[in-house]
Amino acid sequence: MSRQSNRATDSKKMNSELFTLTYGALVTQLCKDYENDEEVNKQLDKMGYNIGVRLIEDFLARSSVGRCHDFRETADVIAKVAFKMYLGITPSVTNWSPAGDEFSLILESNPLVDFVELPDNHSNLVYSNLLCGVLRGALEMVQMAVDVRFAQDTLRGDNVTEIRMKFIKRIEENLPAGDE
Repeated sequence: MSRQSNRATDSKKMNSELFTLTYGALVTQLCKDYENDEEVNKQLDKMGYNIGVRLIEDFLARSSVGRCHDFRETADVIAKVAFKMYLGITPSVTNWSPAGDEFSLILESNPLVDFVELPDNHSNLVYSNLLCGVLRGALEMVQMAVDVRFAQDTLRGDNVTEIRMKFIKRIEENLPAGDE
């Protein structure tokens, strides 16, 4: 019995490491293909956005989470369900703005940056920027416009990785004529 659980753990760890190394190869290739870090950051965000647009359907189907009633509930679902489901981590939700429209996700560990060291010539690279795009794309599909950015990053010497999320507006569903 314990042998099977060890194999499942080993398999999960291998999948995680494979994902991390594959992501690293993707970022490396983007750095070779584009002139500067800002362009690479844009491409990572764009790729993440496209992933998020598609990932939300899988998330809603697998998690059976209902519609969130406010931004605080959305933050909790993102941290406690989505990050746990897809990255195996549970960031803490903190630093709420007084208006309740902005918060931080604090990642004690970021699985995307295992085995990574940023070279000196890529000081403006936001290595995990794909995550910002995923969050933005997924939330847009559930009618929430948000601004997502990295405020701190362990790759830049910070103690934690902090993703800052700001609610912009609720997107109204535009139904085609005749579908009301």
